[in-house]
Amino acid sequence: MKQNAAARLLQYTGVPPLGVSFLAVLSLAWPAIVEQIMITMVQYVDTAMVGSLGSGATAAVGLTASTTWMFNGFLNAAAVGFSVQVAQHIGAGRGREAQSVAWQALKFVALFGVLLAAAAVALAFPLPALLGADEAIRADATTYFCIVGAALPFNFCSVMLSSILRCAGDMRTPMVLNLLINVINIILNFLFIYPTRPAVLFGVPVTLPGAGLGVAGAAIGSACSMLIVSLLYLLVLFRGRRGVLHLSLRERYRFERICLRTAFRLGLPVALERTLMSTASIVITGIISGIGTAAVAANHLAVTAESVSYMPAFGVASAGTTLVGQALGAKRKDLALRFSRITTYLGILIMTLAGAGLFFFAPQLISIFSSDPEVMALGAQVLRIVAFAEPLFAASIVVTGVLRGAGDAKAPFIISLITMWGVRITLSLLLAEPFGLIGVWVAMAVELVVRGAIFLWRLYSNRWMDIQLFSEKKI
Repeated sequence: MKQNAAARLLQYTGVPPLGVSFLAVLSLAWPAIVEQIMITMVQYVDTAMVGSLGSGATAAVGLTASTTWMFNGFLNAAAVGFSVQVAQHIGAGRGREAQSVAWQALKFVALFGVLLAAAAVALAFPLPALLGADEAIRADATTYFCIVGAALPFNFCSVMLSSILRCAGDMRTPMVLNLLINVINIILNFLFIYPTRPAVLFGVPVTLPGAGLGVAGAAIGSACSMLIVSLLYLLVLFRGRRGVLHLSLRERYRFERICLRTAFRLGLPVALERTLMSTASIVITGIISGIGTAAVAANHLAVTAESVSYMPAFGVASAGTTLVGQALGAKRKDLALRFSRITTYLGILIMTLAGAGLFFFAPQLISIFSSDPEVMALGAQVLRIVAFAEPLFAASIVVTGVLRGAGDAKAPFIISLITMWGVRITLSLLLAEPFGLIGVWVAMAVELVVRGAIFLWRLYSNRWMDIQLFSEKKI
């Protein structure tokens, strides 16, 4: 297997110089940061394409966003359960065990992905009514969620293999393929959303092809792009000879009790965390639905616009998971401690600068997606409110990645449960009626600050470094 940045640092007998450690973090973080920024830019274009159909189409897609996020949370939970094992096995020099975990992860994707898809399709029909949506957008919301839900097995494959490759130290392959999935999505949206229409390219009249499917076309584009890229991930893993992990169809691995038990131990708190947070988001979506369609559209567009600030932090968090996981797998607590601090500070710095950008360019960001004056004004207002919470939001994102790399999945679950339901939901219920969408976003900003402060306390307690992911007798 190729050596990655973490593996090279593990060769130091003592703690390497600070500059060397920082460069190692950057070498793993920059592909993930670039990936997240580019994905956000493409999502901007994607949202703008749907937004061009009107605020009703935007609201139909935005209505199910929280539920989609909940299902994606299950995918990410399973990915954490298997990929953290890969990181610690590689850190300890157990390459064969890492390959075994990757094989078992693929089998789990095949089984669990189909079950999730069936559940999502069944839920698609009653969901808009359950969320209290206007009658006018219910049909589009059902169609969109049904199609995207049916494609969950392909999305699951991409999420799982992307996470495994990152934890193995390969950040560049997920960067390339996850960028590709979004570019394909844009191209297919262009073909499926709009009808065939005349246009002028470089002064030459042309006819642009299109299916004219509207919101359904956006869902079909997403589903097809997921299918294509999941196949490319499999090709990389089975045909790539230069990657950190390489699997062969000639050498297969059965499910092992210790692997599944460890995946369950790591993944269950993540799944519970995502479920509870997504359920809270669905409750908030229901609150916002009662305010009106313009509020639903403005909320969805503001959430999309805000992602430009926090998505890079998820890239840094991925580096933190890999570096801390491999360091603790090699029993190098000194390196794990250093990596945890560097990644957290880097994430806070990036999101502080991005939060300033949110505040000063809020109207311009919202105008990318909508020309509705009411939606634009409301979206810009709420973006400026949340901008002040971005630094501590960064802390919660990156520290979560650090803790998961150490095998500490319970702390993020408990912290998120307390703050999401004890702070955000409570304040949203109190502030929504007198202040509308503004009150809901004030509640969000307060909760993000509280959550980030608690995560920093957990990080500096250093208790997460004493967690034993594997039993020594089993290795």
